[in-house]
Amino acid sequence: MMRVLLVRHGQSEWNATRQLQGQADIALSAQGRTEARALRDTIAAFAPERAVSSDLIRVRETAALIGVADPKLDPDLREISVGDWTGRAISRLIETEKDNYLGWRAGTYRPPGGEAWADFVRRTSGVIEREVRAGGCTNLLVVCHGGVIRAILQQFLKLNPENIIPVAPASLTALRIDAAVSTARLELFNYRAGLPNVDAPD
Repeated sequence: MMRVLLVRHGQSEWNATRQLQGQADIALSAQGRTEARALRDTIAAFAPERAVSSDLIRVRETAALIGVADPKLDPDLREISVGDWTGRAISRLIETEKDNYLGWRAGTYRPPGGEAWADFVRRTSGVIEREVRAGGCTNLLVVCHGGVIRAILQQFLKLNPENIIPVAPASLTALRIDAAVSTARLELFNYRAGLPNVDAPD
């Protein structure tokens, strides 16, 4: 069994203002950098032998701050594309398109120009499947996005997105996945250094 350590990036500048990012390349906020640094000792304790990361700046910054100098960058670990909703305020979407927004959170609605949830799940889980089947390590570190973690939980644990709260910034979720990628167990969800965060932005 390989342990897969899933880390969401720290708070970004758009997380701070509750704007949907999707694949917009937004940097960490000052708070996000502090959050990432706070997770560094926890990641070091697991001593991951290999690391793979989204190539977006908020994730690359997080990887460096948690002590990963040179992860393998994989664009398939990017967040889901939200198309025309990129940069939209979540509060405004809830005011004007509440049903669509809730459907998007549940994986049943695709914003105009956005990515379908099923395609997103295939894209992101494919990275995990390739890395697990490649073997060669006990602890694999994956630095990515909140939506990516929810997609991976659906693929490997059959947890639908509407049943998973948004993943907290700079949090750790851990799975154990067998080499055949046929069995997975949840070890840890949404762990943060310090107090938990159960009201994270999408």
